[in-house]
Amino acid sequence: MSTNEASAPAASATTLPKSDVSAAVGFVGLFGLFAWIMFCRNYGAFAEAFNLSGPREPMSGPYAALAALLFTSVPMILWSVFVDKVHRRASTGIDWDNPRKLSEIRKASLTKLTGLWTTWIIIGFLYCVARWYWSGQYLFAMEVIGAAALPMFVLSIPYVFWVDRVMVNQRDHAWHFGAMLLGREAYDPEEVKKHWRAWIIKGFFGAFMISILPGGFAAIVNTNLTDIVNDPVRFGILMIELLFVIDVQIGTVGYLVTLRPLDAQIRSGNPFLSGWLAALICYPPLVFAFMGADGMIAYEVNTAGWTHWFAGNGVALYAWAFWLIFLTGIYAWATIAFGLRFSNLTYRGVLTNGPYRYTRHPAYLSKNIFWWCATMPFLVTSYSMVDVIRNTFFLGCVSAIYYWRAKTEEKHLLQEDPKYREYHAWMEENGLLTRPLAMLKKKLRPRGPVMQAEPAE
Repeated sequence: MSTNEASAPAASATTLPKSDVSAAVGFVGLFGLFAWIMFCRNYGAFAEAFNLSGPREPMSGPYAALAALLFTSVPMILWSVFVDKVHRRASTGIDWDNPRKLSEIRKASLTKLTGLWTTWIIIGFLYCVARWYWSGQYLFAMEVIGAAALPMFVLSIPYVFWVDRVMVNQRDHAWHFGAMLLGREAYDPEEVKKHWRAWIIKGFFGAFMISILPGGFAAIVNTNLTDIVNDPVRFGILMIELLFVIDVQIGTVGYLVTLRPLDAQIRSGNPFLSGWLAALICYPPLVFAFMGADGMIAYEVNTAGWTHWFAGNGVALYAWAFWLIFLTGIYAWATIAFGLRFSNLTYRGVLTNGPYRYTRHPAYLSKNIFWWCATMPFLVTSYSMVDVIRNTFFLGCVSAIYYWRAKTEEKHLLQEDPKYREYHAWMEENGLLTRPLAMLKKKLRPRGPVMQAEPAE
């Protein structure tokens, strides 16, 4: 099959393909996260009851937010192994029943470790020279990554030898990069590219996700619930903050737990430059140049948002708060549905359940509707029509960027997996939101001229 054939969606699909991630795995992680949040909120009472040393107050520091990753990931890992039995899937590339001897895999494992360690050293150097990693919220991420560096190097040795003993094909992306460095064996440059795409994604987005863990977590743990009962604005903001904490915690687990025995490995990173451009301009540092307060397409100039325009109208404030909570809930649900496999720009299997049962890009759709409804760019405090036009146009540009992101992701997945092509075709014909859009697209598609048959002589 050619690349063009592989990237084309299937003509039709009668059944929805089975998801590579079960519907339950993300929710057991959510249960573990909630349990940890409740413990942190009530830590003062626990400390008093057990006469523990230290302050009698909620545990809301950055390390408590970091520990939440453990309480989120462990239930998901246990469910994946003991219920879903993901470690037995052929897609792991592992054959547990036929382990090799250490003597058989030693050379290849050392080659792979050479590739991994060199990759980590280069990423560490890039962290050092990129100035934005050494100020603001990124300082916490650099502290965590710096503390984890030595354990990663040490633990990678038993991990690589353990997995290599049961891998069907020991020569994965990391091996090819190691072979390139050592120059003793033939390697595939395309495999080296795949290796670096995966690790650039982990390095860039992993640091960002760790950096934003503490803020939202502290806000949720420290919130006084009695103060928000009769305040629709504070209630709405708290619930939205909680849903973003869920998204960030489970999303961060996805970036960190890319382990082959859990079938959560990055199978490929997006190979298209357009996909990288569309994604990276939505994150620091590039996002500040494009969408920040002084960015090229800033859309919040002289806007006050929903809390200002509905002020004094309790019914409208509650209604709008619940609407925004609903949209954020879909966004968080889209991340929960990934379980251990959330990450940008990657192919890690095909997801067809949860909100992905109704539209192919529920997170992008709900996020963009949220921005339009929360910011209200068409209402400005300056009462300037110029501001109205600019804000509305630029938020439209942001939505267009996310449409661009969606299309580049589809292009990547359509090329990688026939199951995704089946899913894409099924959604075109059956998706609750996707089918009407597909029908509209067909109606708007220009038709070519009708060729008239020549009369027979």
